[in-house]
Amino acid sequence: MEKPTVALVYQAVQALYHDPDPAGKERASVWLGELQRSMYAWEMADQLLQLKQDVESCYFAAQTMKMKIQTSFFELPPETHIALRDSLLSHIQSLKDLSPIIVTQLALAIADLALQMASWKGCVHTLIEKYSNDVSSMTFLIEILTVLPEEVHSRSLRIGANRRTEIIEDLAYYSSTVVTLLVTCVEKSGSNEKMLIKVFRCLGSWFNLGVLDSNFMANNQLLMVLFQVLQRDETSTNLHEAASDCVCSALYAIENVDTHMPLALQLFQGVLTLETAYHMAVAREDLDKVLNYCRIFTELCETFLETTVKSPGQGMGDLRTLELLLICAGHPQYEVVEISFNFWYRLGENLYKTNDPALHGIFRPYIQRLLHGLARHCQLDPDHEGIPEDTDDFGEFRMRVSDLVKDVIFLVGSMECFSQLYSTLKEGNPPWEVTEAVLFIMAAIAKSVDPENNPTLTEVLEQVVLLPETVHIAVRYTSIELVGEMSEVVDRNPRFLDPVLNYLMKGLREKTLASVAAKAIHNICSVCRDHMAQHFQGLLDIARALDSFALTTEAAVGLLKGTALVLARLPLEKIAECLSDLCAVQVMALKKLLSQDPGNGKSADPTVWLDRLAVIFRHTNPIVENGQTHPCQKVIQEIWPVLSQTLNTHQADNRIVERCCRCLRFAVRCVGKGSASLLQPLVTQMVSVYQVYPHSCFLYLGSILVDEYGMEEGCRQGLLDMLQALCMPTFQLLEQPNGLRNHPDTVDDLFRLATRFVQRSPVTLLSSGIIVHIIQCAIAATTLDHRDANCSVMKFVRDLIHTGVSNDHEDDFELRKQLIGQAMGQNGQQLVTQLMHTCCFCLPPYTLPDVAEVLWEIMVFDRPTFCRWLENALKGLPKETSGGAVTVTHKQLTDFHKQVTSAEECKQVCWAIREFTRLFR
Repeated sequence: MEKPTVALVYQAVQALYHDPDPAGKERASVWLGELQRSMYAWEMADQLLQLKQDVESCYFAAQTMKMKIQTSFFELPPETHIALRDSLLSHIQSLKDLSPIIVTQLALAIADLALQMASWKGCVHTLIEKYSNDVSSMTFLIEILTVLPEEVHSRSLRIGANRRTEIIEDLAYYSSTVVTLLVTCVEKSGSNEKMLIKVFRCLGSWFNLGVLDSNFMANNQLLMVLFQVLQRDETSTNLHEAASDCVCSALYAIENVDTHMPLALQLFQGVLTLETAYHMAVAREDLDKVLNYCRIFTELCETFLETTVKSPGQGMGDLRTLELLLICAGHPQYEVVEISFNFWYRLGENLYKTNDPALHGIFRPYIQRLLHGLARHCQLDPDHEGIPEDTDDFGEFRMRVSDLVKDVIFLVGSMECFSQLYSTLKEGNPPWEVTEAVLFIMAAIAKSVDPENNPTLTEVLEQVVLLPETVHIAVRYTSIELVGEMSEVVDRNPRFLDPVLNYLMKGLREKTLASVAAKAIHNICSVCRDHMAQHFQGLLDIARALDSFALTTEAAVGLLKGTALVLARLPLEKIAECLSDLCAVQVMALKKLLSQDPGNGKSADPTVWLDRLAVIFRHTNPIVENGQTHPCQKVIQEIWPVLSQTLNTHQADNRIVERCCRCLRFAVRCVGKGSASLLQPLVTQMVSVYQVYPHSCFLYLGSILVDEYGMEEGCRQGLLDMLQALCMPTFQLLEQPNGLRNHPDTVDDLFRLATRFVQRSPVTLLSSGIIVHIIQCAIAATTLDHRDANCSVMKFVRDLIHTGVSNDHEDDFELRKQLIGQAMGQNGQQLVTQLMHTCCFCLPPYTLPDVAEVLWEIMVFDRPTFCRWLENALKGLPKETSGGAVTVTHKQLTDFHKQVTSAEECKQVCWAIREFTRLFR
């Protein structure tokens, strides 16, 4: 890009916002993006801010400045840093009245600069000294002081742990100065609402960073102002929200209650005074305020959770906190109670771990009241028509209720609760919406009730299957769900199998109930496999007529899964014929699609049938003794030509090819070594299609073949030829610009395939010419920030080196050790250097245990050489940031080297890497 004029940049910004032609907007956007990535962006942004032509150009310039400081600060020589700071401060002062969003962008730019610029000492002090006496500068000063603590842990800035610690200590030192400034602001501005909102946001930001002195804050006037604002009925919505956020931040900051006693007590007592205000908000039907109060009450309970469990009813373990949450649970809007769910989960988890019956007894009545409230919230509207919706907001709420009930039911007792719910149906004659909600909660806990000799469960089952077809459709829907959840009871009481299946068949024939009935039948088949064998013919009839029922794709596949699970329990001699019958419908459909004229306008998409075959193969797993022919072998051989032809016809379509490969994968897994006759034609077809259309699923299918046949002496060379033939197009794809990042699935599947080879036939792979290229590709791919792909790469490298470490008393151990030694001699230093660079600069923390395992294996293989390689790798890491801050000291480097090289188990390496990489984040 050549250096543009300011006029040209201004023109592009105008086009971005005002060009009526979308193509013009797009061109401007691309060009401006390129400008932002270039060196000229600094100067252009600065000039636009000086010109101050309009909001759009100033916003673009401010945003560009922020982005450049966040991502490209290294472009500026250190001697320009002071000039940049002064320029930004002058811009924010001159633009403070133009627009709040511009002030925020510039405040972020200044904050990000301060965090990176090591020479700017005591920035908080200098800013307050410079601007605090000028009322007109107050808005942007507070904005900078708000975003500064928020940016300390920003993911966009890699300032490193040393600098971060230095900054946090600095901010803690000046924190009381900031709070005093905020107090002065409140005193001067009186009841100016905008200023109060800014003050609360700023205070919340400093609470979030955890640097405020709790003794100083406990007696601070701002705390009183906060609670006064929240107690006042006439407080506006925006101010109420800002005050609520601030109190929640304060409560979060004192999570470790014992070290913040005075402040904890003030907040505890302050929140308890808000009960009256909550009731007033309910009376005024002000839902925004009600939700805010519920957030505060929940945060209070979360903060004092441990205290409440340790000393319930005493001091700050006062159970009035739970009363507040139960009052919120009584609010008619379900969104209110939903806020508190996380607390109830945590309380349940805490009590489950303590396992103290006396303690459980104290909390039981609260959980009972909660469950009662939840059952009421789950009721559909009395005028609701049709079945309960799963996918809308209310449907999702009910799912979360179901999960929560499962988690806390142990406190009340599943059986006791189930019986109570049932008796409300048996004794009263509640309206349909109450019945449905009760059945819904019963379905949530049915599985946790012990099914052994349980008369209540059998009675419930008896009554449910007698429900007449005249009851509300939603009641029938949920009762079918309940029956599906009670499959264990059916398994223990097979006399119910017939009435239950009849009941579910009625549902299957109705459009709105078909899918839920199919899911219940699937559950019964999974749990009652042996009892269901006598009903196999019925299942087969359903499977044959699958498309005559109004089923979702998922429900249809579920039914076939249930059928396959039962099929696997039939006598071996019957399985082949029955499997053939079960597959026939799908095979016929695939044949029909292959024979139809492509131009007839009908869909030729075979995925539905491929998915159905896949689920049948996946779950037909009969027990076959050694020496017996697998009953499914013949069927799969008969089906292969249709699958092969389908694959050929749709070879250009990644989605269809993926489904074909998935189907073949389960077919091969189903019969194991029994698929040998398919090996040659399948591999030939895979390799030939892959040369033209490199779909990564062929690599995955290849890994399945290596897993099944890699131990067979006669297959090893053929599988190696397959690997080499698949690698060539793969390397071409990955060597393109950004090839690794653009094709993570290919990386993932390639290294799954290579790993299977290492596990099944390491010497075959290590002796081949291709291994050098695979190792080089792996080293390049370690930088890839993609969960699955990175995991596969690391597993390959780890398993590869491990074959030279684990003496499994196989004949080829010495040869393996020698081959790994050669590979490491060629690539070891490069691998270690790349891994250290990768975990410091490229990978997120969750991948570090995988990196640690690789380093551990290298070290176990050859510790002295590894020590040297690691030392060289550490010498190459940068010691300072572009802002002049120390990233890593000599002592930190030597300590890390010593921790890793003297580690006696892998997790010590992992801990050391975790701590060390924080220095670069």
